[in-house]
Amino acid sequence: MKIHPLITDSKDLAMLCKRLAKGEFVCVDTEFMRENTYYPLLCLVQVGNEEEAAAIDPLADDIDLDPLWELLTENDEILKVFHAGGQDVEIVYNFTGKTPYPIFDTQIAMMAISQSEQIGYANLVESWLGTTVDKGARFTDWSRRPLTDRQIEYAIGDVTYLAQIFPKILNKLIKTDRGHWLNAEMEKLADPENYANDLEVAWRRIRAPGRNPQVLGRLKDLAAWRETEAQDKNIPRGRIIRDETLADLASHPPKKQSDLSKVRGLSQAWKENDIGKRLMRVLKNAEPLPAEEMPSKPKRGAPLGKEGALVADLLKLLLKIRAREIEVASRLLTKSDELEALAAGVRKLQILEGWRFEVFGKDALELVEGKLAFAVEKGRLKMTHIDDVKAEMAEAAAAE
Repeated sequence: MKIHPLITDSKDLAMLCKRLAKGEFVCVDTEFMRENTYYPLLCLVQVGNEEEAAAIDPLADDIDLDPLWELLTENDEILKVFHAGGQDVEIVYNFTGKTPYPIFDTQIAMMAISQSEQIGYANLVESWLGTTVDKGARFTDWSRRPLTDRQIEYAIGDVTYLAQIFPKILNKLIKTDRGHWLNAEMEKLADPENYANDLEVAWRRIRAPGRNPQVLGRLKDLAAWRETEAQDKNIPRGRIIRDETLADLASHPPKKQSDLSKVRGLSQAWKENDIGKRLMRVLKNAEPLPAEEMPSKPKRGAPLGKEGALVADLLKLLLKIRAREIEVASRLLTKSDELEALAAGVRKLQILEGWRFEVFGKDALELVEGKLAFAVEKGRLKMTHIDDVKAEMAEAAAAE
C-alpha cells in the first residue's frame, strides 16, 4: 500500500480523490477537537483503500476540501467504510449538510458476526490482524501545527488497517448470510436527521422530566435558547447550562431573576447579568408543548408484576444463550425494554418481525407461551421445546 505525505495542497487532494473514486470502497477517519467549541474543529481527515492512503490537513492555508466532500457525499458508487463512525459522519454533515452514502461501519458489522457490543478499534485490529496499535498519540492536540511524523503515521494507520480488515468482515457476513441484518443499522447511521441541528427538537436529547406539557414546553424553549447561546459564543452547549440544570429549570422555574442564584449549576452572576435576563425571558414566554409534539408513550402491556418480571428475566437469559449459540451481539437482536414489553403481552414488536423473529423472536414468543423450557446438557444451558420433551418421554415409556 502506498502511503502519501500529508496533503496540504488542493491539487494533490483533487488527484487523490479522483483515484480513490475508481475503487470499490474508501476507508475514512477523522481527528478533531470539540472540547472548547460548539462545532467540532476538524483537524485531520484520513482516507484510503487497499492500494493507497493519505492524511489530509483541513487547516492548511487555502486548501479546497470540495473534492473530498464530493467523494464522500455525492459518489454513490463507492462504499464509505468507518469504524464507530457516528462522530465522523456528523463532521461531514456539518460541512456539507449531507452524510456519506452508502456507508458501512465495522463496529456495527462486528455485532452480527461476534458477541462484541461495541468493539474498540485497537481490539478490532488485534483480533483480525494480530497487530497491536500504538496508542501513544490518542490524546494528541490535533489542532497544533506542525504535526510530527509519528502523529501522521498513527492517524493514517486508522485507515490502512481498516482497509485490510473490511474485506475480511465482508466475506464473513457473506458466508453467514447476515449482511441483511445490518441494513437498518447502516441506514440509521447515514440518516441526516440524526445530525441536523434543529432547534425545535433539541429538547429531545435531554432526559424529559415527566410528561407535563407545561414542563416540556419550557424544556423545549430552554433547549433551543441554549443552542443559540452556544452557537453565538462558539462554545459547547454544556458550558452554557448542563442538561440536568436545564431539566430542573423546566420543572421548577424561578419566579424572578434573583432566584437564579439558588439554582444548582448556575453561576451567582446570573442573578443580575444579561444571560440571566434572557433565560428569564424564555421561561416567561414559554407555552405548553402541543399535543402533537408530546413524546410517544413506551409500548407496554399489562403491568409486569412479580411473575411478569420473572418471565422477563427468563427472556433475558434466553437472549444470552441464543447470542452465545449463534455468535451475535445480544444488543443487535433486541433490548431489555422490548423483552419486558413481550413479557407484558405486547406483540407488535421489532423482535417479532423479519430476521429477528427467525433467529430469536420465535423462541422468545414460545417461551412466553409455555412451549419452551430451559435444560442443562453437559453442563451447558440450552433451550428445549416442550413438545420434543413429551415426545422423548413417550418414546422412552413405549420402549419400556
